[in-house]
Amino acid sequence: MSVGNLTATRPPQPWTAPTATDPVAATLRLPGSKSMTARALVLAALAGGPSTLDRPLRARDTELMAGGLRGMGAHMSISDDDRWLVRPHRLVGPAHVDVGLAGTVMRFLPPVAGLAEGRVTFDGDPQARVRPIGPLVGALRSLGVRIDSPATGSLPLAVLGTGRVSGGEVVVDASASSQLVSGLLLAAPRFDRGLVVRHEGPPVPSAPHLRMTVQMLRAAGAAVDDATPDVWAVEPGPLTGRAWAIEPDLSGAVPFFAAALVTGGEVTLQGWPRSSMQPVEQLRALLTRMGGEVTLTTAGLTVRGTGSVHGLTADLSDVSELTPVLTALAMLADSPSRLTGVGHIRGHETDRIAALATEFAALGADITEFADGLEIRPRPLRGGTFRTYADHRMAHAAAVAGLAVPGVEVDDVACTSKTMPEFPALWSGMVTGKS
Repeated sequence: MSVGNLTATRPPQPWTAPTATDPVAATLRLPGSKSMTARALVLAALAGGPSTLDRPLRARDTELMAGGLRGMGAHMSISDDDRWLVRPHRLVGPAHVDVGLAGTVMRFLPPVAGLAEGRVTFDGDPQARVRPIGPLVGALRSLGVRIDSPATGSLPLAVLGTGRVSGGEVVVDASASSQLVSGLLLAAPRFDRGLVVRHEGPPVPSAPHLRMTVQMLRAAGAAVDDATPDVWAVEPGPLTGRAWAIEPDLSGAVPFFAAALVTGGEVTLQGWPRSSMQPVEQLRALLTRMGGEVTLTTAGLTVRGTGSVHGLTADLSDVSELTPVLTALAMLADSPSRLTGVGHIRGHETDRIAALATEFAALGADITEFADGLEIRPRPLRGGTFRTYADHRMAHAAAVAGLAVPGVEVDDVACTSKTMPEFPALWSGMVTGKS
């Protein structure tokens, strides 16, 4: 049985977040980047030869991605945690893709299914049915792909592929998620005429993830022109099988780095590359403003706390995944914070803005939500139950707050298996000094 099925049916697992009595001091090697692993799996399945993924992320989201591609015909060998092997094969249906609650799976694989010959159905967890996917469905239909779906263009849906997609030009409003563009781009080299994607609407969030998509496409041999803002042109052509070196997951590392700030300690993430596809410079700037010291050496990426946590005003539109943990840090700061530009995270695993406001308020926080962000005025918090809404980033936020607030009980820590099954053990080991 897959990790996805196990996670979807598991009972909630309450967990009391450990409180730190001393500064943390930890050197960690964390799992690989979810974003890189997902993109590498898709590109490998569409390539002209075999590929390997070194140190990929094994978690619910990535196993669901591998399972969806395997269901359409790609050969996946993922038994070795350190190296996965992908051998492309003709894509065919019938197949069913369980997307779980993974935005990458529900947005990256429908364009791939358009290249399959046969019917491919998609569905997932209940919350997945309200995550934004309509613009992607509309774009694929404009390219001639037959899709059966609700009128809203949401899950559940079925792609009736013919083995080819003509390609051409599409206009899409990707203001709800950059994945709506990435999903189209990743499959575009295999379209008969390639693809030009034009975004029209409010700004596309999470720009670093789009840059990662373009970089990885080019690394696989695709010709991509992104010189014009909000326009991406991909030429038709073969993709090359290759060895993908997956970086450690930066978003997954953020709660551990936050622990250094909260406790005045030091955390080093091993295996960090000199040149990264992830938004490390944006993270460095934010943590520095909040009172941290960030350095990159041959030992890894290190964050040191200085004994104080400062509030900040910041537009997080490019790094919205950091919002929950930065909100928790802001709760423990010495001045107010205002976090903006993240209205789109209302459509993530849960409405993260509303969930953060509700759960921290229940712990006594002075927090106000508005359309695209949060305002936090620090004051002492109390322990209590912190609901995650099956959202791994909510659990990370609760863990960070629990470092300084005794008695924070996370209602369902198992939701962290979405991207890091090891999180509870790694976190407890770091706090207790047994990492």
